[in-house]
Amino acid sequence: MTVPMDEWTAATTGAAVRDRGHRRRWTVTGKQPSAMLQGVVTGHMPGPWVQGDGVGAGRAEYSVVLTPRGRTVSDLRLWREAGAHGDDASLLLDVPAAGAEALQAHLSRFLPPRLARVTDVSAETGMLTVLGPLGAGLLAREATGLRLEAAELEAMAEGDLRAVEVGGARPLTLIRCGDVSEPAWDVVADAADVSALRARLDAAGAVSVGREVWDALRHEAGRPAFGVDFTEEHIPVEAGVHTRAIDYDKGCYTGQEVIVRIRDRGHVNRHLRRLRLGDRPVPDPGTELWRADGAKAVGVVTSGAVSPRRGTLALGYVRREVPPPGPVRFGGPDGPEIEFDNGTDE
Repeated sequence: MTVPMDEWTAATTGAAVRDRGHRRRWTVTGKQPSAMLQGVVTGHMPGPWVQGDGVGAGRAEYSVVLTPRGRTVSDLRLWREAGAHGDDASLLLDVPAAGAEALQAHLSRFLPPRLARVTDVSAETGMLTVLGPLGAGLLAREATGLRLEAAELEAMAEGDLRAVEVGGARPLTLIRCGDVSEPAWDVVADAADVSALRARLDAAGAVSVGREVWDALRHEAGRPAFGVDFTEEHIPVEAGVHTRAIDYDKGCYTGQEVIVRIRDRGHVNRHLRRLRLGDRPVPDPGTELWRADGAKAVGVVTSGAVSPRRGTLALGYVRREVPPPGPVRFGGPDGPEIEFDNGTDE
């Protein structure tokens, strides 16, 4: 796997853009959309907007949806649509394509349609991510017309959002993204407004980056992608997303009993780890990890990527009896020894 160096340089020293329109965007409307979703998602529900002069501020909350046995239906982000207040405030969901079908079926079972209705607005909306050290300045000029300064964008925590009125049915919504190791902001708006912004970004010199660069930066950040590293076979605690996705103080939600039992009285048998492979080729998903003495398999690789500054990285599950930094044997009982960490630099 070769990383295009012009794209890498833009993403790590300048400004780059990646189209993420393949993700799904749904609205949830009705008499009580927030109240109905409260018992379905594991995380915080987004609070009210703070509205300024043409710019709103709020939160996009990361969450997961679970089966009664604690298995994952999908992960998602959700936020209140601009200017929405009260119990009937409409919500917008950002859903990975890999989880959309199962999540749609799940919501059709658990949301009463007279109180909360899900509508797919993916075709009429768009999403892109601006990333890189110069990304905030580029967004301040091209997306907000300098109504937001670069410093304010840079100071946003993951999940913080700003919504800028641009004349369309929806504002340009800028959300601080933590999926990659470089500063990044997701932009969601009407498809025409996203297309127009993309043209301005291209004209201003933003470089389009493909999957190789995105995956390298995602692996540097240690972030699992749903459908790749984190699937319906995994519990959020195993994938390490529970610190972001679970509100342990909220009321009942589907799958809560399993999550609380793990927190209070138990443990999971495997954890997602970031593997450091040096100059080795990117491993195939499913490559086994063995105990250092070669006695038994203790894990499996889920994905990998090449980082020009970190070497080959991979994500994979390792049994809890083998704590970081390992080592484990890579590829078989006689394979080379490698080390791993907990998946983040925090």
